[in-house]
Amino acid sequence: MMDMDMNMDITAILCTYNRCGSLGRTLEDLAASQLPGSATWEVLVVDNNSTDQTREVVEDFCRRYPGVFRYLFEPTSGKSYALNTGVKHARGEVLAFLDDDVTFKATWLHHLTASLHDRGWAGAGGRTLPARVFTAPGWFSAEEMGGILFGRFDFGDQPCELDCAPFGANMAFRKEMFVKYGGFRTDLGPGPNPETPRPNEDTEFGRRLMAAGERLKYEPEAVVYHPVALDRLKREFFLAWWFDYGRASALEISKRAVWGINREYVSILKHLILIPIASLRWISSFTPQKRFRHKCGVWRIAGRITEASRRLLRRNRKKVVAVHETKSEFSI
Repeated sequence: MMDMDMNMDITAILCTYNRCGSLGRTLEDLAASQLPGSATWEVLVVDNNSTDQTREVVEDFCRRYPGVFRYLFEPTSGKSYALNTGVKHARGEVLAFLDDDVTFKATWLHHLTASLHDRGWAGAGGRTLPARVFTAPGWFSAEEMGGILFGRFDFGDQPCELDCAPFGANMAFRKEMFVKYGGFRTDLGPGPNPETPRPNEDTEFGRRLMAAGERLKYEPEAVVYHPVALDRLKREFFLAWWFDYGRASALEISKRAVWGINREYVSILKHLILIPIASLRWISSFTPQKRFRHKCGVWRIAGRITEASRRLLRRNRKKVVAVHETKSEFSI
């Protein structure tokens, strides 16, 4: 049930965990937001069980800007839980989402949400650029891997309809989309559970909308600057990420059968065929960027096979348990 105590035009939702150091700068940028005079808006900060001074930082902004900032505590660890708590308690008709370490100009929130106050667009994604210039190793491609390192989302200077889902660092949706299609999936996204793949909790929602025929808009003037995580600029990190991405992609597969065949079987067979092809591309590539990109593709396929196999084993295990329980009932 959504929080309807006082309807507003826009709610900016920021979920945070143990980043009180960078959080204040992002909240300062939000406090300086410039919106049309008639617009009503708020900032909803969801503290996802932080153990640092996050609450004190947010409550300071609540005192300095009464009626604009609100603090919520979500005790269940996991970003999707925090996002869904924010959606539930948001008062805005349009919900904007951002990370707790980005910076932006005062017009960001207006540019991101301006087209969403009618029914022409279901959501929007802004432009995300690196906050600093950095020197990348020869195997790194900013176009292919910038989304992982600093949330890169850049389709140029002109607005257009998106054919891919925006990232959670810079996106917005009409609130009614969550009523119609549900919230963020809690089996995806960052959190303490190692069984939960880290990627896709944000992009899956956008893909869900597009699959249903909803339209998403690219807003190039809604620019945020994302820190560059140089400590992640290692091959091992990207291989692990792509493996996890493969697992997350497998979780998005519909459970409906294909021609009476379980989809996990179909997925496993398909990707077992693809993995030697992808491996050949990896081994035969001449440039470092192409070689590493194809290697990541192999790790992604391996992740999909792994997760599809896990789903299949869990499902078969449940069937076996159900059969044993049924036999036990009849043997009494």
